[in-house]
Amino acid sequence: MADDLQTQASPPVDRFGREERGADSARAPAPSAAPWHHGRRHRGGRPGAPGERPEPCYAALDLGTNNCRLLIAKPTGSGFRVVDAFSRIVRLGEGLIGSGRLGDAAMGRAIDALGVCAGKIGGRRIAHARLIATEACRAAANGDHFISRVERETGLKLEIVDRETEARLAAVGCTPLVDPRSDGAVLFDIGGGSTEVVWLDRVDTNDDGPPAAVIRAWVSVPLGVVSMAERHGGVQVTHENFEAMVNEFRPHLGGFVAAVGAHDCGRLHLLGTSGTVTTIAGVHLDLPRYDRSQVDGTWLGAGQVAAVVDRLLAMPFAERVANPCIGAERADLVLAGCAILEAVRRCFPCDRLRVADRGLREGILVELMRADGVWNRSVEDHP
Repeated sequence: MADDLQTQASPPVDRFGREERGADSARAPAPSAAPWHHGRRHRGGRPGAPGERPEPCYAALDLGTNNCRLLIAKPTGSGFRVVDAFSRIVRLGEGLIGSGRLGDAAMGRAIDALGVCAGKIGGRRIAHARLIATEACRAAANGDHFISRVERETGLKLEIVDRETEARLAAVGCTPLVDPRSDGAVLFDIGGGSTEVVWLDRVDTNDDGPPAAVIRAWVSVPLGVVSMAERHGGVQVTHENFEAMVNEFRPHLGGFVAAVGAHDCGRLHLLGTSGTVTTIAGVHLDLPRYDRSQVDGTWLGAGQVAAVVDRLLAMPFAERVANPCIGAERADLVLAGCAILEAVRRCFPCDRLRVADRGLREGILVELMRADGVWNRSVEDHP
């Protein structure tokens, strides 16, 4: 499958794949993060009078090769507030690289998770929703059949999006974390079956919402943590295995590197979104359990990233399983993700990496809300 190169002018996550709890009382992001609301009074949020219809929400669902994730949110004065969330590792793409098809067990796991999502969506007054599926459904010979089965069994109508859309949504979701004093960021979204890399900048908008994404170049590589781990192994990973993964991935970035051109990496920074980089941040911080409020927006230096990758490479598999920021569901995938990250770092040896615990779902919500003009209204005008 050829790479696609184009140029043009999220609540706490359970690291063990269990569903997220509702986030009405979610902890505020850490001071280093760019929160979705910036200290202004929330629009709405008042308990309704008896018989009054609840405020409308927006829903975003992302069914990937590895995870099924849902966010339901309400607009605020300058962003949105998550009111319910769900995340479960389903490994929809398990075995896809060998068979070219989605397996029965994998489809069953995904449909079970989507049934939970359908219940959460059905329990809210939803103004608009977008429900997307990505690489596993794009690549599988029976992807369309699976989408039809999902609609029959859960009532959810999923949209298989192309890679350009996937890259754009990740960029929109992560744009608030781009350092406005830099020359932009090299954003990478390491998925289960594909990886999107974007040269991203930000620009202020004419409304009160989040800054808008400026995508200068992007590439989608048909390799992710699931496909790399199945190809090279994820349980026992030697330095030789690790370098083999780096060397397989790195050539796919050649066209993107050429599109970015000669650039002072001191003026760029890396911006990573995915379980790989959030895991690296959690391990670096030695968190006793994963905590989004401490991870989202965290800055890591190049030496700190390298130290964590070396530490993970030296860990026996059982120790990775026992680590509270990795867990059994990710222990065989994290080093494949680290190899993809290392390939990006070798192409763009930037001094700084910012970690994003946000991405596609947040991008969907921003696009839906901006299309409705929710940030064009004054706080007092919002219901």
